[in-house]
Amino acid sequence: MAVVVNDERLARQIAFIQNSTGGVLGPFDSFLLIRGIKTLGVRLDRHVENAQKAAEFLSSHKAVKKVYYPGLPDAQGYDINKRQAKNGGVMISFELYENYDIKKFFKSLKLVALAESLGGVESLVCHPASMTHASIPYEVRQKVGITDGLIRLSIGIENIDDILADLSQAIKESEG
Repeated sequence: MAVVVNDERLARQIAFIQNSTGGVLGPFDSFLLIRGIKTLGVRLDRHVENAQKAAEFLSSHKAVKKVYYPGLPDAQGYDINKRQAKNGGVMISFELYENYDIKKFFKSLKLVALAESLGGVESLVCHPASMTHASIPYEVRQKVGITDGLIRLSIGIENIDDILADLSQAIKESEG
């Protein structure tokens, strides 16, 4: 990794931190990084392929009120995303209609795990209003679109049929 700055004072501060905390990975961390980087491209291809299919599935589901995914042609920002990116990425946010209980949805998931830290090779889901953004006042969350019904989904590399089946059964279980 390289850090480049055009401020001498900031460069000295960064050099001090690097010198005092160490600027290199440990041997095992280095091994894991080298091993993982070799398959990064194919893993990301699978993530994106799965995310596109999951977003299409969710956007056509009768229980889903709204899907936020820039890879969908009707998404806000789709044209900008199309010009600036190769695909829609791997993160999807969505909301179920009010007659669905999101607590039951989360409890019913079997493959997709509830987690605050998203971005692993496995599919993960979180509830921003009670997890990652819980410290933000309710009114502010509402204003920026972080509603109590918002669900954030990080799509993994599992078989897409397994992911969709899990989402489908969890939605069905959450119907009120």
